[in-house]
Amino acid sequence: MSKSKGKPSEAKKTVRMTTGEATVASLLAHGLTSLYALPGVHNDEFFDSLARAAAGGNGVATIRTVHTRHEQGAAYMALGAAIVTGKPQAYCVVPGPGLLNSAAALLTAYGMNAPVLALFGQIPQDAIGRGLGYLHEVRDQAGIIARLVDWSARIRAPDEAPGLVAEAIRSMSVGRPGPAALECAIDVWGRCGPVTAQQPLPAPAPLIDEDAVECAAKRLGAAKRPLIVAGGGAQDASAEVTELAHMLQAPVISYRRGRGVLDDRDPLAANLPVGHELWAEADVVLAVGTHLHYPLQQWGIDRDLAIVRVDADAEEPARIAKPAVALIGLAQPILRRLVERLPAHNARRPSRSAEMQERHARMRKRMEKLAPQLAYLAAIRAELPEHGIFVDEVTQTGFASRLAFPVYRPRTYISPGYQDNLGYGFATALGAQDARRDVPVVAISGDGGFMFTASELATAMCHSIPLVTIVFADGAFGNVRRTQREHYGGRLIACELANPDFVAFAKSFGAAAERTKSPEQLRRALRRAFARRDGPTVIEVPVGALPSPWEFIHMKRVRGP
Repeated sequence: MSKSKGKPSEAKKTVRMTTGEATVASLLAHGLTSLYALPGVHNDEFFDSLARAAAGGNGVATIRTVHTRHEQGAAYMALGAAIVTGKPQAYCVVPGPGLLNSAAALLTAYGMNAPVLALFGQIPQDAIGRGLGYLHEVRDQAGIIARLVDWSARIRAPDEAPGLVAEAIRSMSVGRPGPAALECAIDVWGRCGPVTAQQPLPAPAPLIDEDAVECAAKRLGAAKRPLIVAGGGAQDASAEVTELAHMLQAPVISYRRGRGVLDDRDPLAANLPVGHELWAEADVVLAVGTHLHYPLQQWGIDRDLAIVRVDADAEEPARIAKPAVALIGLAQPILRRLVERLPAHNARRPSRSAEMQERHARMRKRMEKLAPQLAYLAAIRAELPEHGIFVDEVTQTGFASRLAFPVYRPRTYISPGYQDNLGYGFATALGAQDARRDVPVVAISGDGGFMFTASELATAMCHSIPLVTIVFADGAFGNVRRTQREHYGGRLIACELANPDFVAFAKSFGAAAERTKSPEQLRRALRRAFARRDGPTVIEVPVGALPSPWEFIHMKRVRGP
Protein backbone atom coordinates (compact mmCIF):
# COMPACT_ATOMS: atom_id res chain seq x y z
CA MET A 1 0.00 0.00 0.00
CA SER A 2 2.73 2.46 0.99
CA LYS A 3 4.52 1.80 -2.26
CA SER A 4 1.50 2.66 -4.39
CA LYS A 5 0.81 5.75 -2.28
CA GLY A 6 4.30 7.02 -2.95
CA LYS A 7 3.98 7.09 -6.71
CA PRO A 8 1.58 10.03 -7.04
CA SER A 9 3.71 12.23 -4.76
CA GLU A 10 6.78 11.42 -6.81
CA ALA A 11 4.94 12.30 -10.01
CA LYS A 12 3.94 15.65 -8.48
CA LYS A 13 7.44 16.66 -7.43
CA THR A 14 8.07 20.36 -8.09
CA VAL A 15 11.37 21.55 -9.58
CA ARG A 16 12.61 24.87 -10.93
CA MET A 17 12.69 24.90 -14.73
CA THR A 18 12.43 27.33 -17.59
CA THR A 19 9.32 27.31 -19.73
CA GLY A 20 11.38 25.79 -22.54
CA GLU A 21 12.67 23.00 -20.29
CA ALA A 22 9.18 22.31 -18.96
CA THR A 23 7.79 22.10 -22.50
CA VAL A 24 10.53 19.71 -23.64
CA ALA A 25 10.00 17.50 -20.58
CA SER A 26 6.25 17.48 -21.19
CA LEU A 27 6.62 16.55 -24.85
CA LEU A 28 8.84 13.65 -23.84
CA ALA A 29 6.34 12.56 -21.18
CA HIS A 30 3.75 12.30 -23.94
CA GLY A 31 5.93 10.11 -26.12
CA LEU A 32 7.09 12.69 -28.67
CA THR A 33 10.65 11.95 -29.69
CA SER A 34 10.97 14.02 -32.89
CA LEU A 35 10.39 17.70 -33.57
CA TYR A 36 10.26 19.15 -37.10
CA ALA A 37 11.45 22.70 -36.92
CA LEU A 38 13.00 25.81 -38.31
CA PRO A 39 14.64 27.80 -35.50
CA GLY A 40 14.59 31.57 -35.09
CA VAL A 41 15.15 34.26 -32.51
CA HIS A 42 11.68 34.05 -30.94
CA ASN A 43 12.30 30.42 -30.01
CA ASP A 44 16.01 30.52 -29.14
CA GLU A 45 15.47 29.64 -25.48
CA PHE A 46 13.23 26.72 -26.41
CA PHE A 47 15.81 25.33 -28.86
CA ASP A 48 18.54 25.76 -26.25
CA SER A 49 16.39 23.65 -23.91
CA LEU A 50 16.26 20.98 -26.62
CA ALA A 51 20.05 21.14 -27.03
CA ARG A 52 20.74 20.96 -23.30
CA ALA A 53 18.34 18.02 -22.90
CA ALA A 54 20.07 16.16 -25.74
CA ALA A 55 23.51 16.92 -24.28
CA GLY A 56 22.43 15.55 -20.89
CA GLY A 57 22.64 11.98 -22.13
CA ASN A 58 22.64 9.48 -19.27
CA GLY A 59 20.43 7.15 -21.28
CA VAL A 60 17.43 9.45 -20.85
CA ALA A 61 15.20 9.82 -23.91
CA THR A 62 15.58 13.09 -25.76
CA ILE A 63 13.82 14.84 -28.61
CA ARG A 64 15.49 14.55 -31.98
CA THR A 65 15.22 17.83 -33.90
CA VAL A 66 14.81 17.64 -37.70
CA HIS A 67 15.45 21.09 -39.11
CA THR A 68 14.06 22.03 -42.51
CA ARG A 69 14.74 24.74 -45.10
CA HIS A 70 11.28 26.31 -44.96
CA GLU A 71 8.51 26.42 -42.37
CA GLN A 72 6.09 24.66 -44.71
CA GLY A 73 8.56 21.77 -44.86
CA ALA A 74 8.56 21.41 -41.08
CA ALA A 75 4.77 21.43 -40.86
CA TYR A 76 4.26 19.02 -43.77
CA MET A 77 6.84 16.64 -42.30
CA ALA A 78 4.96 16.61 -39.00
CA LEU A 79 1.77 15.94 -40.96
CA GLY A 80 3.28 12.98 -42.81
CA ALA A 81 4.70 11.52 -39.61
CA ALA A 82 1.36 11.87 -37.84
CA ILE A 83 -0.65 10.24 -40.63
CA VAL A 84 1.55 7.15 -41.02
CA THR A 85 1.98 6.54 -37.28
CA GLY A 86 -1.45 7.64 -36.09
CA LYS A 87 0.33 9.32 -33.16
CA PRO A 88 0.88 12.99 -32.23
CA GLN A 89 3.80 14.69 -33.96
CA ALA A 90 5.08 18.24 -33.41
CA TYR A 91 6.67 21.10 -35.29
CA CYS A 92 8.01 24.46 -34.13
CA VAL A 93 8.42 27.74 -36.05
CA VAL A 94 8.65 31.46 -35.38
CA PRO A 95 5.56 33.68 -35.20
CA GLY A 96 4.12 35.82 -38.01
CA PRO A 97 5.77 34.77 -41.27
CA GLY A 98 6.77 31.40 -39.81
CA LEU A 99 3.22 30.66 -38.70
CA LEU A 100 1.79 31.80 -42.04
CA ASN A 101 4.34 29.80 -44.04
CA SER A 102 3.24 26.68 -42.18
CA ALA A 103 -0.48 27.45 -42.33
CA ALA A 104 -1.30 25.41 -45.47
CA ALA A 105 0.08 22.27 -43.84
CA LEU A 106 -1.79 22.97 -40.60
CA LEU A 107 -5.00 23.51 -42.56
CA THR A 108 -4.37 20.21 -44.32
CA ALA A 109 -3.83 18.50 -40.96
CA TYR A 110 -7.24 19.78 -39.89
CA GLY A 111 -8.84 18.39 -43.05
CA MET A 112 -7.07 15.04 -42.62
CA ASN A 113 -7.86 14.76 -38.88
CA ALA A 114 -4.13 14.47 -38.19
CA PRO A 115 -2.74 14.81 -34.62
CA VAL A 116 -0.21 17.57 -35.33
CA LEU A 117 0.96 19.83 -32.49
CA ALA A 118 2.16 23.24 -33.70
CA LEU A 119 4.47 25.25 -31.44
CA PHE A 120 4.69 28.95 -32.31
CA GLY A 121 6.83 31.72 -30.90
CA GLN A 122 5.42 35.14 -30.07
CA ILE A 123 6.60 38.70 -29.58
CA PRO A 124 7.27 39.88 -25.95
CA GLN A 125 4.30 39.03 -23.78
CA ASP A 126 3.52 42.58 -22.63
CA ALA A 127 3.53 43.80 -26.25
CA ILE A 128 1.03 41.29 -27.64
CA GLY A 129 -1.96 43.05 -29.17
CA ARG A 130 -0.50 46.57 -28.92
CA GLY A 131 0.67 46.99 -32.53
CA LEU A 132 4.16 48.21 -31.58
CA GLY A 133 5.86 46.82 -34.67
CA TYR A 134 7.96 44.07 -33.10
CA LEU A 135 9.77 41.61 -35.36
CA HIS A 136 7.29 39.09 -36.84
CA GLU A 137 4.34 40.73 -35.11
CA VAL A 138 0.99 39.83 -36.66
CA ARG A 139 -2.37 41.20 -35.62
CA ASP A 140 -4.30 38.68 -33.51
CA GLN A 141 -1.99 35.73 -34.02
CA ALA A 142 -4.03 33.70 -31.53
CA GLY A 143 -7.14 34.33 -33.62
CA ILE A 144 -5.43 33.16 -36.78
CA ILE A 145 -4.23 29.99 -35.07
CA ALA A 146 -7.69 29.24 -33.62
CA ARG A 147 -9.16 29.10 -37.12
CA LEU A 148 -6.67 26.45 -38.24
CA VAL A 149 -6.84 23.97 -35.36
CA ASP A 150 -9.29 22.33 -32.97
CA TRP A 151 -7.59 23.54 -29.77
CA SER A 152 -5.07 26.30 -29.00
CA ALA A 153 -3.63 28.22 -26.06
CA ARG A 154 -0.74 30.47 -25.01
CA ILE A 155 1.89 29.41 -22.45
CA ARG A 156 2.31 32.44 -20.16
CA ALA A 157 4.57 31.00 -17.42
CA PRO A 158 6.75 27.93 -16.75
CA ASP A 159 4.20 26.26 -14.50
CA GLU A 160 1.56 26.38 -17.25
CA ALA A 161 3.60 24.41 -19.79
CA PRO A 162 3.01 20.83 -18.52
CA GLY A 163 -0.74 21.24 -18.18
CA LEU A 164 -1.18 22.96 -21.53
CA VAL A 165 0.92 20.37 -23.38
CA ALA A 166 -1.19 17.64 -21.75
CA GLU A 167 -4.43 19.39 -22.73
CA ALA A 168 -3.19 19.89 -26.28
CA ILE A 169 -2.32 16.22 -26.68
CA ARG A 170 -5.58 15.08 -25.11
CA SER A 171 -7.58 17.37 -27.41
CA MET A 172 -6.27 15.40 -30.39
CA SER A 173 -8.13 12.28 -29.31
CA VAL A 174 -11.36 13.77 -27.97
CA GLY A 175 -14.13 13.76 -30.55
CA ARG A 176 -12.88 14.31 -34.09
CA PRO A 177 -9.08 13.92 -34.13
CA GLY A 178 -7.16 16.93 -35.31
CA PRO A 179 -4.33 19.40 -34.76
CA ALA A 180 -3.63 21.61 -31.75
CA ALA A 181 -1.36 24.60 -31.21
CA LEU A 182 0.57 26.35 -28.44
CA GLU A 183 2.22 29.75 -28.66
CA CYS A 184 4.79 31.20 -26.27
CA ALA A 185 6.31 34.67 -26.08
CA ILE A 186 10.02 35.24 -26.70
CA ASP A 187 10.55 36.41 -23.11
CA VAL A 188 8.59 33.52 -21.57
CA TRP A 189 10.52 30.57 -23.02
CA GLY A 190 13.55 31.35 -20.81
CA ARG A 191 11.63 32.41 -17.72
CA CYS A 192 12.35 30.15 -14.71
CA GLY A 193 9.95 29.05 -12.00
CA PRO A 194 8.59 26.10 -10.04
CA VAL A 195 7.14 23.42 -12.31
CA THR A 196 5.11 20.35 -11.43
CA ALA A 197 5.13 17.51 -13.94
CA GLN A 198 1.83 16.58 -15.54
CA GLN A 199 1.19 13.03 -16.61
CA PRO A 200 -0.75 12.42 -19.84
CA LEU A 201 -4.43 13.12 -19.37
CA PRO A 202 -6.89 10.32 -20.12
CA ALA A 203 -9.12 10.87 -23.11
CA PRO A 204 -12.57 9.71 -22.02
CA ALA A 205 -14.06 7.22 -24.43
CA PRO A 206 -17.57 8.26 -25.41
CA LEU A 207 -20.29 5.91 -24.28
CA ILE A 208 -21.59 3.76 -27.08
CA ASP A 209 -25.33 4.08 -27.67
CA GLU A 210 -26.33 0.43 -27.41
CA ASP A 211 -29.86 1.08 -28.65
CA ALA A 212 -28.46 2.78 -31.76
CA VAL A 213 -26.11 -0.16 -32.32
CA GLU A 214 -29.05 -2.54 -32.12
CA CYS A 215 -31.03 -0.39 -34.56
CA ALA A 216 -28.08 -0.29 -36.96
CA ALA A 217 -27.61 -4.06 -36.72
CA LYS A 218 -31.30 -4.62 -37.56
CA ARG A 219 -31.21 -2.30 -40.56
CA LEU A 220 -27.99 -3.73 -41.93
CA GLY A 221 -29.03 -7.30 -41.21
CA ALA A 222 -32.30 -6.88 -43.15
CA ALA A 223 -30.70 -5.08 -46.11
CA LYS A 224 -30.90 -6.73 -49.52
CA ARG A 225 -28.10 -4.66 -51.09
CA PRO A 226 -25.94 -3.35 -48.23
CA LEU A 227 -22.96 -1.13 -48.97
CA ILE A 228 -20.11 0.22 -46.83
CA VAL A 229 -18.25 3.48 -47.39
CA ALA A 230 -14.92 3.74 -45.54
CA GLY A 231 -13.16 7.06 -44.97
CA GLY A 232 -10.08 8.21 -43.10
CA GLY A 233 -11.85 7.66 -39.78
CA ALA A 234 -11.96 3.93 -40.52
CA GLN A 235 -8.18 3.49 -40.79
CA ASP A 236 -7.91 1.97 -37.31
CA ALA A 237 -10.97 -0.25 -37.79
CA SER A 238 -9.75 -2.30 -40.74
CA ALA A 239 -10.41 -5.67 -39.08
CA GLU A 240 -13.96 -4.70 -38.13
CA VAL A 241 -14.79 -3.26 -41.57
CA THR A 242 -13.47 -6.44 -43.17
CA GLU A 243 -15.56 -8.66 -40.87
CA LEU A 244 -18.72 -6.65 -41.48
CA ALA A 245 -18.16 -6.62 -45.24
CA HIS A 246 -17.94 -10.42 -45.32
CA MET A 247 -20.84 -10.94 -42.91
CA LEU A 248 -23.08 -8.67 -44.97
CA GLN A 249 -21.54 -9.44 -48.37
CA ALA A 250 -21.37 -5.66 -48.63
CA PRO A 251 -18.90 -4.04 -51.04
CA VAL A 252 -16.67 -1.39 -49.47
CA ILE A 253 -16.14 1.89 -51.32
CA SER A 254 -12.89 3.68 -50.49
CA TYR A 255 -11.36 6.75 -52.04
CA ARG A 256 -8.23 8.59 -50.98
CA ARG A 257 -8.31 8.66 -47.16
CA GLY A 258 -10.14 5.35 -46.90
CA ARG A 259 -7.79 3.38 -49.12
CA GLY A 260 -6.37 0.24 -47.49
CA VAL A 261 -9.12 -0.16 -44.90
CA LEU A 262 -10.19 -3.19 -46.93
CA ASP A 263 -7.41 -4.96 -48.81
CA ASP A 264 -7.85 -4.18 -52.52
CA ARG A 265 -7.27 -7.86 -53.32
CA ASP A 266 -10.62 -8.61 -51.68
CA PRO A 267 -13.34 -8.77 -54.39
CA LEU A 268 -15.60 -6.67 -52.13
CA ALA A 269 -13.19 -3.71 -52.34
CA ALA A 270 -14.65 -1.06 -54.68
CA ASN A 271 -12.98 2.00 -56.16
CA LEU A 272 -14.89 5.25 -56.68
CA PRO A 273 -16.47 4.57 -60.11
CA VAL A 274 -17.52 1.04 -59.13
CA GLY A 275 -18.90 2.58 -55.94
CA HIS A 276 -20.93 4.99 -58.06
CA GLU A 277 -22.66 2.00 -59.71
CA LEU A 278 -23.28 0.32 -56.35
CA TRP A 279 -24.68 3.49 -54.76
CA ALA A 280 -27.50 3.52 -57.29
CA GLU A 281 -28.55 0.00 -56.20
CA ALA A 282 -27.97 0.06 -52.42
CA ASP A 283 -30.79 0.02 -49.87
CA VAL A 284 -28.70 0.46 -46.68
CA VAL A 285 -25.29 2.14 -46.44
CA LEU A 286 -22.87 1.95 -43.51
CA ALA A 287 -20.66 5.06 -43.69
CA VAL A 288 -17.60 4.90 -41.43
CA GLY A 289 -15.46 7.97 -40.72
CA THR A 290 -16.28 9.77 -43.96
CA HIS A 291 -17.85 13.07 -45.03
CA LEU A 292 -19.69 11.13 -47.77
CA HIS A 293 -18.96 14.13 -49.97
CA TYR A 294 -19.23 12.53 -53.41
CA PRO A 295 -22.19 10.24 -52.62
CA LEU A 296 -24.31 12.89 -50.91
CA GLN A 297 -23.25 15.97 -52.88
CA GLN A 298 -23.01 14.46 -56.36
CA TRP A 299 -24.59 11.00 -56.53
CA GLY A 300 -27.79 11.80 -54.62
CA ILE A 301 -30.04 10.23 -52.01
CA ASP A 302 -33.73 9.26 -51.84
CA ARG A 303 -36.25 7.65 -49.50
CA ASP A 304 -35.27 4.15 -50.60
CA LEU A 305 -31.78 4.52 -49.14
CA ALA A 306 -31.14 4.34 -45.39
CA ILE A 307 -27.76 5.53 -44.13
CA VAL A 308 -26.10 4.41 -40.91
CA ARG A 309 -23.25 6.74 -39.99
CA VAL A 310 -20.33 6.17 -37.64
CA ASP A 311 -18.38 9.33 -36.84
CA ALA A 312 -16.31 10.77 -34.01
CA ASP A 313 -17.77 14.25 -34.65
CA ALA A 314 -21.34 14.54 -33.36
CA GLU A 315 -22.08 17.35 -35.83
CA GLU A 316 -20.96 15.47 -38.94
CA PRO A 317 -23.68 12.84 -39.57
CA ALA A 318 -26.54 15.30 -40.17
CA ARG A 319 -24.49 18.01 -41.87
CA ILE A 320 -25.83 17.23 -45.36
CA ALA A 321 -28.70 14.79 -44.81
CA LYS A 322 -30.02 13.29 -41.58
CA PRO A 323 -29.09 9.59 -41.39
CA ALA A 324 -31.38 6.78 -40.31
CA VAL A 325 -28.95 5.96 -37.47
CA ALA A 326 -25.99 7.96 -36.12
CA LEU A 327 -23.36 6.28 -33.95
CA ILE A 328 -20.98 8.79 -32.37
CA GLY A 329 -17.49 7.76 -31.26
CA LEU A 330 -14.41 5.95 -32.44
CA ALA A 331 -15.02 3.58 -35.31
CA GLN A 332 -13.20 0.53 -33.94
CA PRO A 333 -15.16 -0.05 -30.71
CA ILE A 334 -18.49 0.86 -32.35
CA LEU A 335 -17.93 -1.51 -35.26
CA ARG A 336 -16.81 -4.23 -32.86
CA ARG A 337 -20.20 -3.92 -31.17
CA LEU A 338 -21.88 -4.16 -34.57
CA VAL A 339 -19.90 -7.29 -35.39
CA GLU A 340 -21.16 -8.83 -32.14
CA ARG A 341 -24.78 -7.78 -32.60
CA LEU A 342 -25.22 -8.39 -36.33
CA PRO A 343 -25.47 -12.24 -36.34
CA ALA A 344 -28.78 -12.09 -34.48
CA HIS A 345 -30.33 -10.06 -37.30
CA ASN A 346 -28.33 -10.88 -40.40
CA ALA A 347 -30.15 -12.33 -43.41
CA ARG A 348 -28.47 -15.01 -45.48
CA ARG A 349 -27.08 -13.62 -48.72
CA PRO A 350 -25.24 -15.31 -51.56
CA SER A 351 -21.61 -14.44 -52.10
CA ARG A 352 -21.11 -11.34 -54.24
CA SER A 353 -17.55 -12.30 -55.15
CA ALA A 354 -18.32 -13.30 -58.75
CA GLU A 355 -20.53 -10.24 -59.28
CA MET A 356 -17.84 -7.90 -57.94
CA GLN A 357 -15.13 -9.49 -60.05
CA GLU A 358 -17.27 -8.90 -63.13
CA ARG A 359 -17.80 -5.26 -62.11
CA HIS A 360 -14.07 -4.78 -61.59
CA ALA A 361 -13.31 -6.31 -64.98
CA ARG A 362 -15.78 -3.98 -66.74
CA MET A 363 -14.34 -0.95 -64.96
CA ARG A 364 -10.77 -1.94 -65.78
CA LYS A 365 -11.84 -2.08 -69.43
CA ARG A 366 -13.37 1.40 -69.22
CA MET A 367 -10.31 2.79 -67.49
CA GLU A 368 -7.91 1.56 -70.18
CA LYS A 369 -8.05 5.11 -71.54
CA LEU A 370 -5.80 6.01 -68.59
CA ALA A 371 -3.21 3.50 -69.82
CA PRO A 372 -0.11 5.75 -69.51
CA GLN A 373 -0.76 6.53 -65.83
CA LEU A 374 -1.88 2.98 -65.05
CA ALA A 375 1.27 1.48 -66.54
CA TYR A 376 3.48 3.63 -64.32
CA LEU A 377 1.33 2.89 -61.27
CA ALA A 378 1.58 -0.84 -61.98
CA ALA A 379 5.37 -0.51 -62.12
CA ILE A 380 5.42 1.21 -58.73
CA ARG A 381 3.10 -1.37 -57.16
CA ALA A 382 5.21 -4.22 -58.53
CA GLU A 383 8.32 -2.91 -56.72
CA LEU A 384 6.84 -1.31 -53.59
CA PRO A 385 6.48 -3.93 -50.84
CA GLU A 386 3.02 -4.70 -49.53
CA HIS A 387 3.72 -2.71 -46.36
CA GLY A 388 5.40 0.14 -48.23
CA ILE A 389 3.83 3.60 -48.17
CA PHE A 390 2.63 5.52 -51.23
CA VAL A 391 2.08 9.29 -51.10
CA ASP A 392 0.00 10.80 -53.89
CA GLU A 393 -0.04 14.36 -55.22
CA VAL A 394 -2.26 16.77 -57.12
CA THR A 395 -1.06 15.53 -60.48
CA GLN A 396 -2.39 13.43 -63.35
CA THR A 397 -0.80 10.20 -62.12
CA GLY A 398 -1.88 11.06 -58.59
CA PHE A 399 -5.52 11.41 -59.62
CA ALA A 400 -5.35 8.02 -61.37
CA SER A 401 -3.72 6.45 -58.29
CA ARG A 402 -6.74 7.38 -56.18
CA LEU A 403 -8.79 5.17 -58.47
CA ALA A 404 -6.46 2.37 -59.47
CA PHE A 405 -3.36 2.01 -57.28
CA PRO A 406 -3.82 -1.24 -55.30
CA VAL A 407 -3.57 -0.69 -51.54
CA TYR A 408 -3.30 -3.62 -49.17
CA ARG A 409 -3.01 -2.20 -45.65
CA PRO A 410 -4.24 0.78 -43.61
CA ARG A 411 -2.03 3.88 -43.42
CA THR A 412 -0.06 2.92 -46.53
CA TYR A 413 -1.79 5.30 -48.96
CA ILE A 414 -1.52 9.00 -48.12
CA SER A 415 -3.73 11.60 -49.80
CA PRO A 416 -4.35 15.19 -48.64
CA GLY A 417 -8.11 15.08 -48.11
CA TYR A 418 -10.45 17.82 -49.19
CA GLN A 419 -7.82 20.60 -49.16
CA ASP A 420 -6.11 18.75 -52.05
CA ASN A 421 -3.34 21.32 -52.03
CA LEU A 422 -0.81 21.26 -54.83
CA GLY A 423 2.73 20.77 -53.57
CA TYR A 424 1.93 19.05 -50.28
CA GLY A 425 3.33 15.66 -51.32
CA PHE A 426 7.14 15.69 -51.26
CA ALA A 427 7.60 17.21 -47.79
CA THR A 428 4.71 15.18 -46.36
CA ALA A 429 6.28 12.01 -47.73
CA LEU A 430 9.61 13.09 -46.23
CA GLY A 431 7.98 13.17 -42.79
CA ALA A 432 6.31 9.83 -43.42
CA GLN A 433 9.64 8.25 -44.33
CA ASP A 434 11.41 9.86 -41.38
CA ALA A 435 8.81 8.47 -38.97
CA ARG A 436 8.73 5.03 -40.63
CA ARG A 437 12.38 4.24 -41.32
CA ASP A 438 11.41 0.56 -41.25
CA VAL A 439 9.48 0.66 -44.54
CA PRO A 440 10.10 2.17 -47.98
CA VAL A 441 8.09 5.26 -48.87
CA VAL A 442 7.55 6.44 -52.43
CA ALA A 443 6.19 9.88 -53.30
CA ILE A 444 4.85 10.78 -56.72
CA SER A 445 4.69 14.35 -57.90
CA GLY A 446 4.34 16.48 -60.95
CA ASP A 447 7.00 18.97 -61.91
CA GLY A 448 4.74 21.78 -60.68
CA GLY A 449 3.99 20.32 -57.24
CA PHE A 450 7.52 19.04 -56.61
CA MET A 451 9.03 22.51 -56.85
CA PHE A 452 6.87 23.78 -53.97
CA THR A 453 9.16 22.06 -51.44
CA ALA A 454 12.03 20.73 -53.58
CA SER A 455 14.52 22.60 -51.38
CA GLU A 456 13.75 20.02 -48.68
CA LEU A 457 16.08 17.68 -50.54
CA ALA A 458 18.64 19.43 -48.36
CA THR A 459 16.72 18.22 -45.29
CA ALA A 460 16.61 14.68 -46.65
CA MET A 461 20.39 14.75 -47.15
CA CYS A 462 21.12 16.37 -43.79
CA HIS A 463 19.08 13.76 -41.91
CA SER A 464 19.72 10.79 -44.25
CA ILE A 465 16.05 10.23 -45.04
CA PRO A 466 15.78 7.52 -47.73
CA LEU A 467 12.63 8.78 -49.46
CA VAL A 468 12.13 7.81 -53.12
CA THR A 469 10.44 10.53 -55.18
CA ILE A 470 9.14 10.14 -58.73
CA VAL A 471 8.67 13.40 -60.63
CA PHE A 472 6.37 13.13 -63.65
CA ALA A 473 7.48 16.11 -65.70
CA ASP A 474 5.22 17.47 -68.45
CA GLY A 475 6.46 21.06 -68.40
CA ALA A 476 3.17 22.49 -67.16
CA PHE A 477 0.58 22.68 -64.45
CA GLY A 478 -1.03 19.84 -66.37
CA ASN A 479 -4.54 19.98 -64.98
CA VAL A 480 -4.74 23.75 -65.48
CA ARG A 481 -3.50 23.40 -69.06
CA ARG A 482 -6.08 20.72 -69.87
CA THR A 483 -8.91 22.81 -68.40
CA GLN A 484 -7.89 25.83 -70.44
CA ARG A 485 -7.70 23.78 -73.63
CA GLU A 486 -11.00 21.97 -73.12
CA HIS A 487 -13.17 24.68 -71.57
CA TYR A 488 -11.63 28.05 -72.44
CA GLY A 489 -11.01 27.81 -76.16
CA GLY A 490 -7.40 26.75 -75.82
CA ARG A 491 -6.37 30.13 -74.40
CA LEU A 492 -3.37 29.14 -72.28
CA ILE A 493 -2.27 31.41 -69.46
CA ALA A 494 0.08 30.90 -66.51
CA CYS A 495 0.35 27.12 -66.97
CA GLU A 496 3.64 26.48 -68.80
CA LEU A 497 6.71 25.80 -66.63
CA ALA A 498 10.45 26.38 -66.90
CA ASN A 499 12.02 23.42 -65.14
CA PRO A 500 15.52 22.55 -63.97
CA ASP A 501 17.15 19.34 -65.07
CA PHE A 502 15.69 17.37 -62.16
CA VAL A 503 18.43 14.74 -62.22
CA ALA A 504 21.17 17.38 -62.08
CA PHE A 505 19.14 19.31 -59.50
CA ALA A 506 18.89 16.32 -57.16
CA LYS A 507 22.53 15.36 -57.65
CA SER A 508 23.60 18.89 -56.75
CA PHE A 509 22.33 18.15 -53.21
CA GLY A 510 24.20 14.84 -53.18
CA ALA A 511 21.03 12.79 -53.69
CA ALA A 512 20.87 9.79 -56.00
CA ALA A 513 18.97 10.55 -59.20
CA GLU A 514 18.18 9.14 -62.62
CA ARG A 515 15.83 9.63 -65.53
CA THR A 516 13.55 6.89 -66.85
CA LYS A 517 11.39 6.88 -69.96
CA SER A 518 9.22 3.78 -69.61
CA PRO A 519 7.42 1.79 -66.92
CA GLU A 520 9.98 -1.01 -67.19
CA GLN A 521 12.86 1.44 -66.73
CA LEU A 522 11.01 2.87 -63.73
CA ARG A 523 10.76 -0.60 -62.18
CA ARG A 524 14.51 -1.09 -62.43
CA ALA A 525 15.17 2.38 -61.04
CA LEU A 526 12.86 1.72 -58.09
CA ARG A 527 14.62 -1.56 -57.37
CA ARG A 528 17.93 0.30 -57.13
CA ALA A 529 16.40 3.10 -55.05
CA PHE A 530 14.74 0.80 -52.50
CA ALA A 531 18.03 -1.05 -52.04
CA ARG A 532 19.71 2.26 -51.16
CA ARG A 533 18.75 3.33 -47.63
CA ASP A 534 21.34 5.99 -46.80
CA GLY A 535 19.64 8.98 -48.42
CA PRO A 536 17.01 10.25 -50.87
CA THR A 537 16.49 9.29 -54.51
CA VAL A 538 14.77 11.33 -57.21
CA ILE A 539 13.55 9.66 -60.40
CA GLU A 540 12.46 11.95 -63.22
CA VAL A 541 9.91 10.57 -65.68
CA PRO A 542 9.37 12.86 -68.69
CA VAL A 543 5.77 12.60 -69.94
CA GLY A 544 3.54 14.36 -72.40
CA ALA A 545 -0.05 15.43 -71.83
CA LEU A 546 -1.79 12.56 -70.02
CA PRO A 547 -5.40 11.33 -70.43
CA SER A 548 -8.03 12.94 -68.23
CA PRO A 549 -9.26 10.93 -65.20
CA TRP A 550 -12.16 13.25 -64.41
CA GLU A 551 -14.97 11.17 -65.90
CA PHE A 552 -14.16 8.56 -63.23
CA ILE A 553 -14.21 11.08 -60.38
CA HIS A 554 -16.96 13.60 -61.11
CA MET A 555 -19.92 11.38 -61.99
CA LYS A 556 -23.59 12.10 -62.56
CA ARG A 557 -26.42 11.93 -60.06
CA VAL A 558 -27.95 8.45 -59.79
CA ARG A 559 -30.52 8.94 -56.99
CA GLY A 560 -33.11 11.49 -56.01
CA PRO A 561 -34.42 14.51 -57.92
